[in-house]
Amino acid sequence: MKRFFLTILILLLLAGGIIYLNKTRVVKKELLSISGTTMGTSYHIKLVPETEENIDSSTLKVKIDSRLSEIDQKMSTYKENSDISRFNRHVANEWMTISAETFTVIAMGQQVSKISDGAFDITVGKLVNLWGFGPAIHIEAIPDATTIQTLLSQLGYHKLELGQTPPALRKANKNIYLDLSAIAKGYAVDAIAKLLLENQINNFLVEIGGEIITHGEKRQHQPWVVGIESPLSQQRSIRKRLQLQNVAMATSGDYRNYFEEQGVRYSHTIDPATGYPIKHKLASVTVIANSCMSADALATAIMVMGPVKGLEFASQQQLAIFMLVKQDDQFIEKYSPAFVPYLKTPEE
Repeated sequence: MKRFFLTILILLLLAGGIIYLNKTRVVKKELLSISGTTMGTSYHIKLVPETEENIDSSTLKVKIDSRLSEIDQKMSTYKENSDISRFNRHVANEWMTISAETFTVIAMGQQVSKISDGAFDITVGKLVNLWGFGPAIHIEAIPDATTIQTLLSQLGYHKLELGQTPPALRKANKNIYLDLSAIAKGYAVDAIAKLLLENQINNFLVEIGGEIITHGEKRQHQPWVVGIESPLSQQRSIRKRLQLQNVAMATSGDYRNYFEEQGVRYSHTIDPATGYPIKHKLASVTVIANSCMSADALATAIMVMGPVKGLEFASQQQLAIFMLVKQDDQFIEKYSPAFVPYLKTPEE
């Protein structure tokens, strides 16, 4: 009888030990961080390994940096042999083959251009350069109206033609100068998310230059928390905290990248319809979507449209957007119906 009870006791202790070990394995999840620089900005990645995962952060960083460099080498206007730089030097009315990856990004840009009626336009790089906006603001004088109007007559997304087999581009005017700065970072975020999933990493947050994608959970049954920054040029503070899971987020704003001339403030966001920086009261717009590439481009398009037209566009397209609009000495919040679920706390 004693042997029977002893056997039962041992089995109970073993069972309890197994339960304890499993519980420990589930709860104990260390948050790993990987960061670096790319595309003229910085990137930050947070990883939460599954219990069976053994992530080598150093090896993973090498893969991430290599992938980001690959994208930058294809899409940067500052790399002499990139697809974009070669096309910007290319003659008009002749096809030039490009990589399938660059083609994908340009095709998305053209799609956003069409649905936004040209508010987003990757062909206006020469206007952006004319106004002195690049990695650093540099302008010696306000461009004259004649130069702006001349360029406007030569540019436009409808003057860029895409061919699929093989991936190729053709421009109707030599002054077509592509600039993917408002969409390439979003694509890079998507690409790194894909890389992590291919490496069996399912819980992560990827951020490149403020563009974000999340997947899985930060902690057990807890979503990632992402902040929308207040549009203040002299300080950094969080205006709104969102809980995001398996979605991307991009924000466009004019409160950091601008210059002032004779008391007039000039935003870095150029309106493709006028050739001039935007002048409305929309300080920032945040877009949530399944793809960071599309969210990135759409945020720029809505920033160009302004608060009234932008909100109407978002509602028509069923986009989840959040706006901060300047009103007197404060900012008021506006958002589309599709954004409402992101404003709720888990308890609600």
